[in-house]
Amino acid sequence: MHAGIRPTSTSPAEDCVFINCPFDEAYRPLLWSVLFTTLYLGLRPRIALERADSGESRISKILELIRDSRYAIHDLSRLRASEAGEFFRLNMPFELGLDVGCRHFGMDCMAAKRCLILESERYRYQVALSDLSGSDIDAHEDQPRQAMAAVRNWLATQCRPDAPGPTDVWDAFSDFCIWQEVWLACRGFSADDAANLPVPELLRNMRRWLALPA
Repeated sequence: MHAGIRPTSTSPAEDCVFINCPFDEAYRPLLWSVLFTTLYLGLRPRIALERADSGESRISKILELIRDSRYAIHDLSRLRASEAGEFFRLNMPFELGLDVGCRHFGMDCMAAKRCLILESERYRYQVALSDLSGSDIDAHEDQPRQAMAAVRNWLATQCRPDAPGPTDVWDAFSDFCIWQEVWLACRGFSADDAANLPVPELLRNMRRWLALPA
């Protein structure tokens, strides 16, 4: 087990990070690294997959998560379709727009919201979203370690000035992955089961390993 940074704010929203990213299989290693980094630095990741209720409107859930999170991470790396005839993803830029609108048109407290925008390639987004030209965007090149470093460095500048270095965070994440693999195998999970672990269960395991409250 390993102890991460403990939450420092008395306001739940101050420690919440809305994570808007792809949910496909190829992105999963990046998602895991982003979720872990957020928890390791003492913040609470908020993501649409954190709960499943077929009777709940998805847009209502997204708006709630955006409203209740001071910080947000938006990954636009699925703006381009991977195959001819395939539609590109609009959910991520749509949710980014909601977050930016909330910041500019919401109540006074919303003006303090901050966001990080990620992409695979640094300038590719300008072709699809020219309105973002001039914005600071980090590129992760589809590498979990680079996504982790981008999130760690951003959170260090925003709210965690004493955050451990990227290598420390990555080593902790690697140790967690090894621990979880063994722990799940002992509980009857196959490799495929572990790879497809539901996000709420993954977050519980991360909190357990980090000795954080459930």
